[in-house]
Amino acid sequence: MFESLGEKLSNAFKKFKNKGKLTEADVKAGMREVKLALLEADVNFKVVKAFINTVSERAVGAEVMEALNPGQQIVKIVNEELTALMGGSQSKLTIAPKPPTVIMMVGLQGAGKTTHAGKLALMYKKQGKRPLLVACDVYRPAAIKQLEVVGAQIDVPVFQMGDKESPVKIAKEGIKLAMQKGYDMVFVDTAGRLQIDEVLMEELQNIKEAVQPAEILLTVDAMIGQESVNVADTFNKMLDITGVILTKLDGDTRGGAALSIRYVTGKPIKFIGIGEKMDAIEPFYPDRMASRILGMGDVLTLIEKAQQQFDEKKAAEMEQKLRQQTFTLDDYLEQFDQLKNMGDLNQLAGMIPGMKPGQLKDAKVDEKLLARQEAIILSMTKKERSKPELLNASRKIRIAKGSGTTVEEVNRLLKQFEQIRKLMKQFSDMGKTKKGRKALGKMNIPF
Repeated sequence: MFESLGEKLSNAFKKFKNKGKLTEADVKAGMREVKLALLEADVNFKVVKAFINTVSERAVGAEVMEALNPGQQIVKIVNEELTALMGGSQSKLTIAPKPPTVIMMVGLQGAGKTTHAGKLALMYKKQGKRPLLVACDVYRPAAIKQLEVVGAQIDVPVFQMGDKESPVKIAKEGIKLAMQKGYDMVFVDTAGRLQIDEVLMEELQNIKEAVQPAEILLTVDAMIGQESVNVADTFNKMLDITGVILTKLDGDTRGGAALSIRYVTGKPIKFIGIGEKMDAIEPFYPDRMASRILGMGDVLTLIEKAQQQFDEKKAAEMEQKLRQQTFTLDDYLEQFDQLKNMGDLNQLAGMIPGMKPGQLKDAKVDEKLLARQEAIILSMTKKERSKPELLNASRKIRIAKGSGTTVEEVNRLLKQFEQIRKLMKQFSDMGKTKKGRKALGKMNIPF
């Protein structure tokens, strides 16, 4: 995500480094590099022009010229202006004062509209809402079936009336059902086309008029760059959308769409799709995204991702086990699940200050390796998992055969586990002395 743009901006900022004072010529040369970086990232030309003018105006002002570190001051200005360009602050979904909240999902065919209707339904279900998906795409073959598959994946009901009724009637009946059954959020999945046409727009306008949605969310594919901005602009003029979901942002190293949509349409990006899994969706925070682009990290999102996998009761139990040095292979297995749920390490890298997206390129959680290690542990008896020292040569051969692995892989896993146990013992031993407890306190380790 934004890998090439972040790299090019970083190179542009080098022109400002190690300079005690900046001249207007220095700023002009640096801004030329920033301009090229943005244009190569497929940012809309009008957006680039306005952005460069604003940054240049601030950069040649007193706040930079008289600064102790002009280079850092310019990065600060670019960060602030990038944030403003993308909307300034997070734009939350509007929840209707009287349920159900109706969300109308629109977009071209293939942008991920149906999948993201499901992703949003799952996100709000986790927040305690009762969502309902309504299948109003009666034209695309298997569109209704696709929504039903998505609904089954996330255990959210789907309302459909087949492909013979009009989409307007289906939408109205779906909302009627939601009111009867107590569903407080309704996601209306509408038809898309491969291109914008009058028939599509007229139908969407009719649905909008009939159901009066709280939100009209346009799903656009970030990978198509500048074209996604044109699509957003057209949909907005015809439907007056309330926000955008930018999909496939994990595969877009340029980022032009994210930087252009708000400026061109005046409408905020509300969510971003960052992967294929049903939980691979995030609210869009302009300030956090600007920080990621500039290699300044996104610690808040990183913490939120960790908290989603964090269970306070389990954490307390784990702390007790580490204190008492009773950490077993069963506990080790539990950690695998949490690691798998954190997802792609390359995405997480861009959230760590000082690291750039792509710095952990291809460093994904190897699910095949985790599955093999899981199979090894599950091939052990309960006693062996709690006391790995029992594992002699014949037992290791049995475990390798039972898990479809080799004795070398069994030994490798046991060695890793033993290293972790030694580390935990060191922390525990440190916690027994006053000096050690003081050191651990500084490291925020609760011993």
